[in-house]
Amino acid sequence: MKRFYPMMVDLTGRRCLVVGGGPVAERKTASMLEGGADVIVVSPDVTPGLQVWAEQGEITYHARPYRKGDAAGCTLVIAATDQEAVNRAVYEEAQACGAWINVVDRPDLCNFTVPSTLRRGQLQIAVSTGGASPTLAKKIRRELEKAYGPEYAVYLNLLKEMRQRIQETITDAAVRHQLMARLVDEEWMALCKNDPAEARRRMESWIEQAATAEISG
Repeated sequence: MKRFYPMMVDLTGRRCLVVGGGPVAERKTASMLEGGADVIVVSPDVTPGLQVWAEQGEITYHARPYRKGDAAGCTLVIAATDQEAVNRAVYEEAQACGAWINVVDRPDLCNFTVPSTLRRGQLQIAVSTGGASPTLAKKIRRELEKAYGPEYAVYLNLLKEMRQRIQETITDAAVRHQLMARLVDEEWMALCKNDPAEARRRMESWIEQAATAEISG
């Protein structure tokens, strides 16, 4: 059994290849576009969504079957066709090129897997079963969606802003650490969910008081 190392990857400006033009290929392409990748799609036919992206210049689309050499220069490759021979050929070329390769529904032909991911703004929670059961990963993700609602996107934006404010106004490292630790208390999350504007006002006032106390001390 393969053992995978979890990590988040910056694909901004990276050349990535998707071989296949069906719904799965569209979903994979969408997630890579969201990550800033330079996506190339190779397939004789594609979904309407992929076609629109091609027409808008969001992706580079080659309306033809895969051929050897398509993976050259690519950082990441996805094989999402219903043809075993094509998927294996893509896998072998990607391996030879040293690219990251994922053949959909074939964990034995992957050197990375794509987790089921919950996104709330800058918050991302990824669930992986290492390819053993993508269905279970999706089930767990749906359960997490109930615990981490849309309010977490707003909350995290506030945390980022307040963290910067603390770093700029508080000179004592220990005090900075204490303040940042308290910002993730449940009371702030509850306030942010019910009244984001009030949460911001109270956070700003609380940090200002801490800065004043530090100066006075």
